[in-house]
Amino acid sequence: MADGLAGRLKDVSPRWVKDLANTGTRAYAVRTASRRHLPDFMIVGTKRGGTTSMWNYLVRHPHVMPMYPPSRGLKSPWYFYANYAEGDDWYRSHFATEAELDRAEARTGVRPLTGEACPYYLYDPRIPGRVHAMMPELKAVILLRDPVKRAYSHFWERTGEGDETLTFEEALAAEPARTAGELDRMEADPYYYGRAHDYFSYRDRGVYLPQLQRWAALFGRERMLVMSAEEMYADEQRGLDKVCAFLGLPAHPMRAARRHNHLPAPPMNSTTREELTEFYRPHNRALFSWLGEDYGWPA
Repeated sequence: MADGLAGRLKDVSPRWVKDLANTGTRAYAVRTASRRHLPDFMIVGTKRGGTTSMWNYLVRHPHVMPMYPPSRGLKSPWYFYANYAEGDDWYRSHFATEAELDRAEARTGVRPLTGEACPYYLYDPRIPGRVHAMMPELKAVILLRDPVKRAYSHFWERTGEGDETLTFEEALAAEPARTAGELDRMEADPYYYGRAHDYFSYRDRGVYLPQLQRWAALFGRERMLVMSAEEMYADEQRGLDKVCAFLGLPAHPMRAARRHNHLPAPPMNSTTREELTEFYRPHNRALFSWLGEDYGWPA
């Protein structure tokens, strides 16, 4: 009840009141960082692949702790790239204390899990190593989507946010020039955020296998659950049950299966669709061979 009241007050408060409250809350959380529990799991991608939906399904599980403070409804602090300079205590400040987890376990007999969800964590090549250095036992949930549809949805998201002014075809053609040198800058500067690498990587971001292999090289396949967005959305309860089983959580019935961040878009140009379909065929084939599973995308 207290969290619900806090959320309602937050919604009607002026911006300066929210900023002041957030600053104070975060300062307290940083001071108590050593008593806070690092994530047990992450949902790390892909962008426009159902990450937000799965996070919202999972965070309603009675044995999954929301990020701190719960009233803010955070799914990630974007630490391992955009906020990496803030430091590890700042990152820890976003999660529940060990004492909170102890109390919850005493009430229910099950120790809750903590986690976060950020789709860029799959794509930035620096992030698996950073995560592994802090949390080598972490489990990673990875949702993948038909890369043709993913690229188009990504484009419309950026268009809707006002970041993209080109047509989809122009943006695909401009992608190599827009993202040129980004990986070199990211490698040279640990605190550099490659905005173009994140925003305008419509085609490259759908080449999934190298991204998965970077995580598998450090965490092992057994600490990764890879699922298609199509499978999840075909039966959200079954998808959630699969994630819960992977995380060692008891099954929990969903109250409602609402798709989050759904973005309607006009039909894609048929020629563009065919070109992308042919581009991704060998990449999809290699992915399915590595996974030992075929998601039904053109390969």
